[in-house]
Amino acid sequence: METELFMAALGVEEPVYVDAVVFDNASGELHIHMDFRSGGRFACSECGASNLPVLDTTDKVWRHLNFFQYRCFIHMRTPRTRCPTCGARLWVPPWGRAQSGFTTLFEAFVMVLAKDMPISRIGALVGEHDTRIWRIVRHHIGRAYADKTFESAEKIGCDETSVRKGHKYVTVFADMASGKTLFVAKGRSSGALEALAAELPKHNAAPEQVMEITMDMFPAYISGAADHFPQAGITFDKFHVIQALGLAMDQVRREEQKTNPLLKHTRYIWLKNQNNLTVKQKTLLETLRFENLKTAKVYQMKLTFQDIYRGIWEPKAADEAIKKWLSWAVRSRLAPIISFAKLVKRHYAGIIRYFETRLTTGTMESINSRIQEIKRRAKGFRNIDNFISMIYLKTAGLQMGIHT
Repeated sequence: METELFMAALGVEEPVYVDAVVFDNASGELHIHMDFRSGGRFACSECGASNLPVLDTTDKVWRHLNFFQYRCFIHMRTPRTRCPTCGARLWVPPWGRAQSGFTTLFEAFVMVLAKDMPISRIGALVGEHDTRIWRIVRHHIGRAYADKTFESAEKIGCDETSVRKGHKYVTVFADMASGKTLFVAKGRSSGALEALAAELPKHNAAPEQVMEITMDMFPAYISGAADHFPQAGITFDKFHVIQALGLAMDQVRREEQKTNPLLKHTRYIWLKNQNNLTVKQKTLLETLRFENLKTAKVYQMKLTFQDIYRGIWEPKAADEAIKKWLSWAVRSRLAPIISFAKLVKRHYAGIIRYFETRLTTGTMESINSRIQEIKRRAKGFRNIDNFISMIYLKTAGLQMGIHT
């Protein structure tokens, strides 16, 4: 009776049968021993041809889901078929997949846990080394990612993130329409754009369909886009432009505080959004704004530049406003601001393009916040491929059917 129960649970059909079920009390393990009838025939695991004779057998063991609190294993002298088309092929049982030491149900359990639990904790929970768990996770994520289609991706965002603090980087590309990750490339060079162009055809897409790319002003990304997506317009992200102006303002503050002690310990009140300041910080800011300070002057220039992004919608009006602001910046005679003005002029086409496309890397920031949570949960990644797999799992919208 118990053998029939296990046959039904595992989806076993003749000529395969459950030969014995043995519980080892000393080790706390359940062992299910499978076998097949003499003269049994099997299908080819590659082409599916049926009724093939058995050439020989190989002893294999699969880790199965725990039976209550006890570890469970399936054993079988697994037949190797002789296929006239494919040659000798090892039969793949219904409870597992080729080249895996785990049953499909065990792997499905691991994938459910992987969405919300660090892999090291999963390994500890199921009593397996995390290297073996990573093999399961990468296999199923890789198969699910390979099944994704990018045929509707026309507007793409590009941003970088570090694998660990101060360590290697990856470049993340996202479909701006769906908000899902398209591709993750190792490094942050022009080669990342080349890798994306090579990946698109694997997903029913082509580089030529990409009409817009939004990014920061990193030269390697700009050159990569020009080389591999020449038909795509480039919109430089407004937040990165404002950030560059903020850095220029901070340079002015640091230089001025050397002779004016009022500016010491005031960095964040100039850089933060006014809505995020405390009451004390707002009071200090209002006081300093009316002092005869270079920093206060640049702060007003920053607010004016931000207002161009916030309040102007017509490209022609934005063009006039930015050019007027640039003239003001040059007249300021402040080296960091003049340097920023030159940066804007060098990237003018991509900056003014925002007022046509309204594209920002806001979607990328949302994805990046989830990536940061992945890193915090895992306490960093030693293996960059594992990191990329988890980015896909959490941000690419994968359909995680268990693949054999």
